[in-house]
Amino acid sequence: MNKSKNNILFLTLTALFVALTYAFTAFINIKLPIAANGGLVHLGNVPLFIGAIIFGKKLVAIAGGVGMALFDLLSGWTLWAPFTLIIVASMGFVVGLIAEKKPKFVWFVVAMIAACAIKITGYYIAEGIIYGNFIAPLTSIPGNLVQIGVAAVIVLPIIVPLKAAANKVLPAYTTIQKTA
Repeated sequence: MNKSKNNILFLTLTALFVALTYAFTAFINIKLPIAANGGLVHLGNVPLFIGAIIFGKKLVAIAGGVGMALFDLLSGWTLWAPFTLIIVASMGFVVGLIAEKKPKFVWFVVAMIAACAIKITGYYIAEGIIYGNFIAPLTSIPGNLVQIGVAAVIVLPIIVPLKAAANKVLPAYTTIQKTA
């Protein structure tokens, strides 16, 4: 595949995963009454994990961060957008990095655990900064655990066949993720 086609495919897949991440965050969610600001459990991490494992760290760092930050900007959580961009981009990058280096199921689980640690730490710090209080953010941890746990339960049973299918349909692209 030539560089121009790779760039077009990269942009197309990135845009697709921005849209999927936004849609899964915006339309499949539950607001929690226990966190300081209500909290939100959503399925935006499902396309984040799938995209990172199949298409790599760069694509999903961009797509996940932008998709979820876009949700924050468009849904009244605007103050959270810069934090979300950094936290979710970091999550996508780490999941993609681990999946690229160790493309085995057990490492996909490890990658999701790493994403959970990033999410909990990142949003704890963000909420502490936003509210000027580092005790209240403790109430957000259960929602973050549920959010990653539910995404993992959805993604893990389907990721190996999805990755195999992607390798058949886009064999040249699934190898460029390591060089992009």
